[in-house]
Amino acid sequence: MSSRLTTLPNGLRIVTEAMPGLKSASVGVWVMAGGRHERVEQNGIAHFLEHMAFKGTTRRSALQIAESIEDVGGYINAYTSREMTAYYARVLQDDVPLAIDVIADIVLNPVFDPKEIEVERHVILQEIGQALDTPDDVIFDWLQEAAYPDQPFGRSILGPAERVSAFTRDDLKRFVSEHYGPDQMILAAAGGVDHDRIVALAAEAFGALKPVGLSLIQPAAFSGGERRESKVLEQVHFALAFEAPGYRDDAMYTSQVLSTALGGGMSSRLFQKIREERGLCYSIFAQAGAYEDTGMFTIYAGTSADEIAELAGLTIDELKRSADDMTEAEVARARAQMKAGMLMGLESPSSRAERLARLLSIWGRVPDVEEAVAKIDAVTTADVRRHAAEMASSGRSALALYGPVSEAPDLSALRRRLAA
Repeated sequence: MSSRLTTLPNGLRIVTEAMPGLKSASVGVWVMAGGRHERVEQNGIAHFLEHMAFKGTTRRSALQIAESIEDVGGYINAYTSREMTAYYARVLQDDVPLAIDVIADIVLNPVFDPKEIEVERHVILQEIGQALDTPDDVIFDWLQEAAYPDQPFGRSILGPAERVSAFTRDDLKRFVSEHYGPDQMILAAAGGVDHDRIVALAAEAFGALKPVGLSLIQPAAFSGGERRESKVLEQVHFALAFEAPGYRDDAMYTSQVLSTALGGGMSSRLFQKIREERGLCYSIFAQAGAYEDTGMFTIYAGTSADEIAELAGLTIDELKRSADDMTEAEVARARAQMKAGMLMGLESPSSRAERLARLLSIWGRVPDVEEAVAKIDAVTTADVRRHAAEMASSGRSALALYGPVSEAPDLSALRRRLAA
């Protein structure tokens, strides 16, 4: 399979990938406007705007937006991340023109009805409340804040309740005017699609839109820190982070292989040592996320208050041990898991469309899957050991704890154990 790319005169990029044999397609618009593009007084507005896109346009009511797609058996959704906001639909291939029309409508023509703003404000406040009541959800926001304090990259995507409570219609319109230009958008489609037809539809829908210029972002600076929140819960939720490479650094693949070997599955070191051998937790994992100019290597677990010190200590020990004795077999298994996960995911047109948009935003092109496979295969055991050693010796880390935390070690204690 190969992708095709066309750029309209106003800067809108259209990228597609036909998947022969599929009768359905995924199509969406990815806007380079996420949480890190917000000023401090705007924190949460990108997510608020995503919600409002479905609350009515100049052509469709909120119900008509949903019915337009569901009447043909499809679905439509959106999400906000730290670096982009996406609006996408999955439909049968004959309904791709409808999907593009609806997505263009909600992106370009939201009415921001004051009554609907108040309704959705309440919905988002409920979402914030739900997140605060979900420890293994909110702890990652707190970890992000601890790792990247006092900067856009460290702020919650949902935003604080006091900000969300104050956003006005003018605030929403201002954010759109600042970021929702064709030069900051990618229209991606995969599955049963015809590139030339989609380009024509996109030109009709978006061709008159004026560019807004490049959005400048504050570079991310991982400094690390700690956040402890005491609450009466059954478990202490523990999240530890180290800075990892960004997605333009090939060392990203080394970080991801390490995270997979350390805590990416039932055969991983953390799972075997802490859950299977010691029985200290039900859930434990490691993951490495990459962004434009930074990344974050994260370890998460939940355990009882009287066992959190042992769990935290063993986690540090396993990371240190990875620098000394990570085996060829473990690295080979991690590489195989990564490749299988990536390739299996690309059997879905939704995953493939998202990949097209994400890679195009990073590289200005869509590298072949084989290129990513080759970079994964190039990661050696020595690379993985070296990366683990560099993290352990860096002296920079972040910690978030939530629950009955009185017996939990602090970040200084964990850093000393790493350095020992």
